[in-house]
Amino acid sequence: MSQTSVTPADFEKALKVGRPPNVTKLFPNSRALIISGKYIDRAMLAKGKSIALAANGRNRFVIRGALQAAQKANAAIIIEIARSEGGANAYCAVKYWNIAAYVDTICNELSITIPVAIHADHYGIKMNEDIQEAKVEIPTLFEAGMTSIAIDASHLPDDQNLLANLELNPFIPQWAGLETEVGEIKGKTGLSTVAEALFLIQGLNAHDIFPDWIALNNGTTHGIEESGQGIQVELTRQIHDALQKYKISGAQHGTSGNNSDRLREIAAKTRTTKANVATALQMISWGLEVNDYGNALLDEAGNFIKVKGAGVTEKMWSEMVAFAESHALKGGNYKKLNLPFENKLLGQPKEVRENMVKRVESFAYDMIVNVFNSADTAPLAVQAILEVDSFDPGPKAEKIENPADWTPDKIVQRASTILSDKGETGDFDD
Repeated sequence: MSQTSVTPADFEKALKVGRPPNVTKLFPNSRALIISGKYIDRAMLAKGKSIALAANGRNRFVIRGALQAAQKANAAIIIEIARSEGGANAYCAVKYWNIAAYVDTICNELSITIPVAIHADHYGIKMNEDIQEAKVEIPTLFEAGMTSIAIDASHLPDDQNLLANLELNPFIPQWAGLETEVGEIKGKTGLSTVAEALFLIQGLNAHDIFPDWIALNNGTTHGIEESGQGIQVELTRQIHDALQKYKISGAQHGTSGNNSDRLREIAAKTRTTKANVATALQMISWGLEVNDYGNALLDEAGNFIKVKGAGVTEKMWSEMVAFAESHALKGGNYKKLNLPFENKLLGQPKEVRENMVKRVESFAYDMIVNVFNSADTAPLAVQAILEVDSFDPGPKAEKIENPADWTPDKIVQRASTILSDKGETGDFDD
């Protein structure tokens, strides 16, 4: 196998052995290479200084455009949806329980052959009561085709965050990609620390849990970046360096609004292999004017600027704006237009729908190739599958912590010694 191509024979073998059991059961005749998120991480590490685009598929146009961009760039990709976007109280028509079916259908329709992981992002645990519900709900996500998940208990104190991760891990398939989080994503307040990150990863390690990614509050925000703070590259590097022996990669959240140079710096100077892009792709699909890194621009009155002839029709955009005004939706809360307008958008003329997809494809392709440096990572993911000859590559790390030092009582005791600032309170979900 060359570095830039996958032979038909290798693709057929990867298709046969690389798809996990839930995917083969759901889509037995599919030719979509839907794989564990673990392999996406490994492909980025194999290339080096490379980050996988994790596209939040808030609508089907985003999913379609992102997959076409990845195919064009010969890149492994993650298609994801967060609990706030696609969970039980979702504001999107694309949900935890249908996103895999959408990806599979589009891949087969368009002959998409690049490896794709389906990620349940930000499965939020905000209180202890959420844990019991999660024990029931998480298995349903994998039954619906997920191949990766982020357990996000970062809203809780450090000891409860770790204990929640430990309690929920038995409900996640061992082969699945796993992301954990320390420090809720909320901008310049409540920044994650080395001590907090080490506490979480060491405690998981002691219990034979080896996450593929850790997400941090490293200064960015979800949605539209307004603070100017952005990603703190040096903080991220320090935390990743401290975690090096645990062989965990970074997941970068809140990329919309961070300029391309800063994102390139994250790729070059840290161990980040996954970057979530949500708001930018949504806005681009609708036809809004954005800057070169996806932040929607505003006119002097503070309104979004619609590019004439791009994205949705002018009539449709007028309807969307009127709906937003009648429901007091402004700025980032335009995200709540996804659910009520999905079917209306799908009912637009073909040329309009294709225009929406093409805008996403162009932006995503530029991110993959020129910002995240993940072009030609598809063969690396396939190569990893063939080397293992399995849908499960196993963990990257091994146990180096003593379980006796990480009992529940000792976890609570250890956490009490950590100096941390959780930052301002509020709803920071996206």
